[in-house]
Amino acid sequence: MNLPYRPNVGIALFNAQGLVFAGRSHSAGPEIVLPGFDWQMPQGGIDPDEDIVAAARRELEEESGVTEAELLAVTEDWWSYDFPPYDGPWHKLSAFRGQRQRWVAFRFTGSESTFDIGKPNGDEPPEFSEWRWRPLAEMPELVVPFKRPVYEKVAQAFAGFAAT
Repeated sequence: MNLPYRPNVGIALFNAQGLVFAGRSHSAGPEIVLPGFDWQMPQGGIDPDEDIVAAARRELEEESGVTEAELLAVTEDWWSYDFPPYDGPWHKLSAFRGQRQRWVAFRFTGSESTFDIGKPNGDEPPEFSEWRWRPLAEMPELVVPFKRPVYEKVAQAFAGFAAT
């Protein structure tokens, strides 16, 4: 069976010091999180006919509570990753072979007191159990291995916004 990729947007939210928002993720269906590789940046599905930046802003607010962010860049290319083998209960992502992503970089312009990672995301539980600012260059080593090649491309594409 040749399943399609799910259209998805990833978000790199940078603070004024050039560090990026990272959240400790929970397992969700085929996106199995492995111990020691449970940090990632916000991401989520793109609704039909939804603009990439609008989708990124929506997902950023849903997963972090952040609404104050200045647009820095959007990747032109789509980068894909396949889900690892999954034989668990049906999940909304089970209909897909993986995700096809474009990435958006924002500069956080608000107050950290506005972060709210504990709110439910519609019918879904919160995406993250904790968060922190991290160097972008560290993110490929902190994410699950099946997402690592995409995170390496993100780190390269947005290196100009990152702390060195």
